[in-house]
Amino acid sequence: MKIKNIKRGALTIMAVTALTFSCKDSFLDVEPTGSLSETQLLSPAGLEGSLIGAYSMLNGKGFDRQSGPNNWMGQMLGGVSNKGTDPGDGAVYNAIQRFEGNSATSNFENLWKAKFEGIARANSTIKLAIASDQITDATRTRIIAEARTLRGHYYFGLKMWFDSVPYIDETVADEDIPSIPNTPDVWGNIEADFKFGMDNLDETQSDVGRVNKWAAASYLAKTYLYQQKYTEAKALLDNIMSSGQTSNGLKYQLLDEFPQIFNAENDNHAEAVWAVQSSNQTGSTNNANWFDDLNYPYNTGADGPGNCCGFNQPSFTMANMYRTSSGLPLLDESFNSAANEVKNDYGVESADAFTEDAGPLDPRIDFTIGRRGIPYLDWIEHPGKKWIRNQPYAGPYSPKKFVYYKTQENSFTDGSSWTRGYATMNVPIIRYADVVLWAAECEIALGNLDKGREYINMVRARVANPDTWVMEYDGSGPAANYQIELYDSFSGDAEAWKALKMERVLELAQEGHRFWDLVRWGDIDHFMNDIYFPHEGKILVTMFGGAKFTANKNEILPIPRTQIDIQPALKQNPNYN
Repeated sequence: MKIKNIKRGALTIMAVTALTFSCKDSFLDVEPTGSLSETQLLSPAGLEGSLIGAYSMLNGKGFDRQSGPNNWMGQMLGGVSNKGTDPGDGAVYNAIQRFEGNSATSNFENLWKAKFEGIARANSTIKLAIASDQITDATRTRIIAEARTLRGHYYFGLKMWFDSVPYIDETVADEDIPSIPNTPDVWGNIEADFKFGMDNLDETQSDVGRVNKWAAASYLAKTYLYQQKYTEAKALLDNIMSSGQTSNGLKYQLLDEFPQIFNAENDNHAEAVWAVQSSNQTGSTNNANWFDDLNYPYNTGADGPGNCCGFNQPSFTMANMYRTSSGLPLLDESFNSAANEVKNDYGVESADAFTEDAGPLDPRIDFTIGRRGIPYLDWIEHPGKKWIRNQPYAGPYSPKKFVYYKTQENSFTDGSSWTRGYATMNVPIIRYADVVLWAAECEIALGNLDKGREYINMVRARVANPDTWVMEYDGSGPAANYQIELYDSFSGDAEAWKALKMERVLELAQEGHRFWDLVRWGDIDHFMNDIYFPHEGKILVTMFGGAKFTANKNEILPIPRTQIDIQPALKQNPNYN
């Protein structure tokens, strides 16, 4: 059975209470119901089950939606989307998106616990693989390499969100965990896990969804990049881009059509370096994208997807960033000016007339943002306010990337629960456009501006083909005034960096990278306090009025208070209590 269909089935061991009603002690010598014996755990099937349990935490199931692979909190805190819906639904997010969360915020604790649950499962798998005498050395190495790559992934997320974390590997005894202090010095451990995966995994895997050599190598390159080890990252990225192979033998490559990246019918395509697998084949919504079930337009009825609940609404600022001039983005940060902001239907009833923006736009806006008058996949033209739960609170836009098509309802969705919004398209952890833009960043950082421009243009060229743009349903032509051109040259380092940073948000918006990008570049304070909050706050006063990012604090989250209470060795992050 392919891992796409079974990986959510985490291995569990149930404990039961023994009841004594016999005079013979031997009566107590029974295995707890639902448990596995040591022989079973150390068998090939037991080890694969344990490994699948470690994979299953990629979707964060069992905690909350902030623990999912779409990294929705990274979108909110990076200004590409807001909480959405209305003030009362998911009220805890009101404080989070204003950078007012604290050590008692439950979402932060769930995020912490979800990552460490994944780490615990990876560590358990490694220990079992080391102890087993029922497998070949080659199988042992492969299982450990997969588990270590998964552990690296979970620790990477912890490092990004909390910075200072306790490092726990397979050698740490359970009773010693409470005494391990948190430290920011975990990059070396993360690197070692990804390098072990890169060195010991095959280029392809028989089961889709399993990490391979190239996924581990890509993640190692990302780890180097985030530490500004550009020379080391470049060497890896050069090799990946020249040699990386997909499971079907094709070189990793950009897909010809941007929307096909997010089409469930095209999952595990050539751009998917590593993706979280989704499925409805077991009849359980746990296998579908449960973390996205609230992030659909509101009140769509039969005319649109999901029908609930209006979370994760794209921001005004993100929409405005898609404005172009002579086919290029506005690198001078004038996109939020009155002359450049994208016309929208804020405050306009769906029954009232509305004319869409006629100015030049990057075509990726309408693959990423649902806006009035523009075809919403194969459903209907987005009707505007009718599909928005509370416009004055959250704005006029709907998310679009991870939304299923009308023709896919009940085949690529799981409608067995309270909402139809359980879609089954995979969620990329790393996709090839990300790799190409990492390579561009390395080249620019190392002074190779022309090579960096070449890579940025590779990503832009994919969406410059008019045949791939969003078209009017009546076949009359493009749905908006799409204009996109390639860069002819960069005037210097400053322009190259601006182009790279802008391209990442235009290409990767709504995929969870934005906050981490802004933090690692040192741009988060300026973007949030000088660009995002002033613009959003003057419109969405209830949501963002008076909001502020605090430098040297809000770059990371607080260590959850409950974790400090049970692990006295943990110390709180700076400027939190």
